[in-house]
Amino acid sequence: MIELKNVKKTYRMGKITVDALRGISLSVAAGELVAIVGPSGSGKTTLMNIIGCLDVPTSGEYWLEGREVGKLPDNELARLRNQKIGFVFQKFNLLPQLTAWENVQVPLVYAGVKLKERRERSLEALRQVGLAERIHHRPNELSGGQQQRVAIARALVTRPSFLLADEPTGNLDSRAGREIIDLLFELNSTNSTTVIVVTHDLGLARRFPRVISIQDGQVVREGTI
Repeated sequence: MIELKNVKKTYRMGKITVDALRGISLSVAAGELVAIVGPSGSGKTTLMNIIGCLDVPTSGEYWLEGREVGKLPDNELARLRNQKIGFVFQKFNLLPQLTAWENVQVPLVYAGVKLKERRERSLEALRQVGLAERIHHRPNELSGGQQQRVAIARALVTRPSFLLADEPTGNLDSRAGREIIDLLFELNSTNSTTVIVVTHDLGLARRFPRVISIQDGQVVREGTI
């Protein structure tokens, strides 16, 4: 489903050149559970941005579902992000004035989905994450773990090809963090949802059947921890 071939990313700041990625090749099959780990400055955030179509490679190829997307224009990348990728962020990024139900509907508004279908799909997504009884609560009326569940429902509602989670437990206590990872594993098991988690937490990564370790812009290890 996802394939990167010798992907490099170089940033130029005046006369200084920074090689954030130095020729990464990897693939992720549909239905996989993958953790990408690495210390600060390793290049894992740059890699996540490219996989998530938030950035493009300086060189190399990025293929998503058989289509090379690494050189697409911004408007096409935006469409792919909305249709193919479900993002889960560390800070939840929920709109405080909206209820859980309304927050989950936001990506469907941008996709042009009609109101009746938006409501039905959003309610189903909230049921999948165990929040059917909290749909009318605003973020400040929910715990951190519940807010992250709303964020996961929002990521699921577009029926994406994969979920891309950036430090999804970083703002949660250990119990809530475990529950969120349990939920991601459950979604993978019941719906064959492809899940890619980017994290520096090796304790979290140990639970994943496949771990890709990044250092100095290169893949240095694959397997389990």
